[in-house]
Amino acid sequence: MHGSINWSTKPVNRRKIFNDPVYGFITIPTDFIFRVIEHPYFQRLRRIRQLGLAELVYPGAVHTRFQHALGAMHLMNEALQSLENKGVLISPEEKEATLLAILLHDVGHGPFSHVLEHALFHEVSHETISELLIGKLNREFGGRLTRAITIFNGTYPRAFFHQLVSGQLDMDRLDYLNRDSFFTAVAEGKIGAERIIKMLHVFEDQLVVEEKGLMSVENFLVARQHMYWQVYLHKTALCAETVLLKIFERVKDLPESGRGEAPISPALRRFLDERISLDRIMAEPGILEAFVSLDDTDIWSAVKLWANHSDRILSVLSRSLLNRNLFKIKFDKNYDLNILKNSLQERWEQAGINDPKYFFREGTLRSSGYDLNHSGIKILWKDGKCMEITEASELPTIRAISNIVEKKYLCYANDVYLQDISD
Repeated sequence: MHGSINWSTKPVNRRKIFNDPVYGFITIPTDFIFRVIEHPYFQRLRRIRQLGLAELVYPGAVHTRFQHALGAMHLMNEALQSLENKGVLISPEEKEATLLAILLHDVGHGPFSHVLEHALFHEVSHETISELLIGKLNREFGGRLTRAITIFNGTYPRAFFHQLVSGQLDMDRLDYLNRDSFFTAVAEGKIGAERIIKMLHVFEDQLVVEEKGLMSVENFLVARQHMYWQVYLHKTALCAETVLLKIFERVKDLPESGRGEAPISPALRRFLDERISLDRIMAEPGILEAFVSLDDTDIWSAVKLWANHSDRILSVLSRSLLNRNLFKIKFDKNYDLNILKNSLQERWEQAGINDPKYFFREGTLRSSGYDLNHSGIKILWKDGKCMEITEASELPTIRAISNIVEKKYLCYANDVYLQDISD
């Protein structure tokens, strides 16, 4: 239990309306959903930025996972009402459970959302952490979230509920594209979410889109592809993420280097000192409690402390992130990355840099606007036929964006870093 408050019996505040910059007024449908929103696990999402370090590229991208979760719940409510109006039978219990599933779908995100996901855990996704936290909430609320868990993990018998929560046309994607394009001012990402929702239907227990909604879905897929390359995989945001990851790599390595430990909060220390797998999480309940105490403020506070650390590498990297002096990046389309890497290593050796691994990162960006191997988007024609969208669409673009695009990159420190380290 958190503090002295029993969240399962806490009196309900009757003012259940949020004023959202994207949709206007968002009404919270039930008293229990409002109780869940008031829980510390969910309130923590106020302190986690939706787009990690993208604000270093798009200054307006300061919105949070809290806002996104409320927005996704709002769209889910609209979708369920639309389906009910078309004769789809949905019980009050199913409706509340689906709203809870989408509301809590991101509760397992850690600081800076996706950026540190693999730095804090070993092969444990935020979706897995979300399900574990929803399970803890379920026990705390006396089993009220049991149906929501089955909808979240896809074991509920009526498949379309899970598709609304986690599919290629789910309420999560509809909200984050709308919201992220709004806060980044990237107009290409704006989609017609309201029209798409009105065009949804259920056919043979599967979520489908009515024929007249085909063009809106085509625009949605193209917009998502644009947002991935313009925002989510933006090269400067990738450089900022690299600096942060290298900071944490150095902090983890400090004890072995003989330079002592970096000052850090006990909760964050646990995730840097230990290799935390799913088995460890299941065996030690305290790990999840330590995790839900972390948010973006813990990371920024630590980085500010490390900026004055006696270890030169750690201090230079930390100051660079604080001052937005980021790494450079080159892609294999225009450069031979092996030649570039060899050239950099020669310069680092000449500058006396003994630990070059903290100053470069190799990787591959992968993206496709539509995943043919995942639960697809089906178009329902007026004659009752149901067709996969890549077959239904006449736009060659839709078939093209189902291909996976890969870009190899080399992210590296510029000469300013090398000068700072070698001085």
